[in-house]
Amino acid sequence: MKKKYDVVGMGNALVDIEFKVSDQFLAENNVEKGLMTLVDEARQDELMAVINTAEAKKQCGGSAANSVIAVSQFGGSAYYNCKVANDLLGKFFVEDLKASGVAHNLQADQLEDGITGKCLVMVTEDAERTMNTFLGITERFSSKDLYEDVINDAEYLYIEGYLVTSPNGKAAMMHAKKHAEEQGTNVALTFSDPAMVKYFKEGFEEVIGAGVDLLFANEEEARLFTGEEDLKKAREALKKVAKRFVITMGKNGAMIYDGDTFIDIEPYETEAIDTNGAGDMFAGAFLFGITNGHSYASSGKLASLASSKVVSQFGPRLEWHEAKKVLEHLRPELG
Repeated sequence: MKKKYDVVGMGNALVDIEFKVSDQFLAENNVEKGLMTLVDEARQDELMAVINTAEAKKQCGGSAANSVIAVSQFGGSAYYNCKVANDLLGKFFVEDLKASGVAHNLQADQLEDGITGKCLVMVTEDAERTMNTFLGITERFSSKDLYEDVINDAEYLYIEGYLVTSPNGKAAMMHAKKHAEEQGTNVALTFSDPAMVKYFKEGFEEVIGAGVDLLFANEEEARLFTGEEDLKKAREALKKVAKRFVITMGKNGAMIYDGDTFIDIEPYETEAIDTNGAGDMFAGAFLFGITNGHSYASSGKLASLASSKVVSQFGPRLEWHEAKKVLEHLRPELG
């Protein structure tokens, strides 16, 4: 019997504010290019004061939020566990999540006082995205914010790697994983960002424990976590911590291990404008596929095409009609 939710996600709830910048802007403002950097509110306000916000795009986001929204857009059922404050951005987040068809744990009359987290996503002309994130109240996300009965009724629990940066976030990851395993819910984890693996590797090892059912990583993350520079050696090492895994490789496509064999996923030609959200979209589309009767190979093709569409535009998401077009394009293969 199919469970109520295909995917229940947990992660940092952030309002993404995305805008275009030059390499010179990054240099002049001492922003390290290509990474997600945690900053305090004062630093974020400092950057907000010097950017051109006229064309900035605002959406509810965070890595796992983008992925569960993708699940919903492709026709799957999704739920999101997170934490926002009782402020304007928090209310915006709740409404945007609702409009995206994602169920959630945020009760409007129960939101706490504080500041909703936001992420400044700076995109340069080479399509590279650089993020400066002020976590705000989401830094207090803990096991108390988890709805365990929802995890029980999900095919997959999807855990965002960014949570590993705070003690309570890491504890929530471990609590949710243990509960999911006890209830027979599959556990998927994404490393989220190379910086997370570089600086919080021990935390990830604690969370992973004896292993996860499905792991998402890009090439750099796979190498950093395993300590293997050679990708073939890295993928062999990942077998020790994940029953199945996906390694995304940008313009070179992706590599999937289905628990038995490796599947190469070809890339779709595209002109990259903004790489923000590519990995989130890949994970969301892939999770939609495998929880809705599609093979790992077909799900990988869907994820690859969806990701190619995301990087060809500004912003980490597709519009609803674009997601439907991707599905229709691959309908003969998906069955």
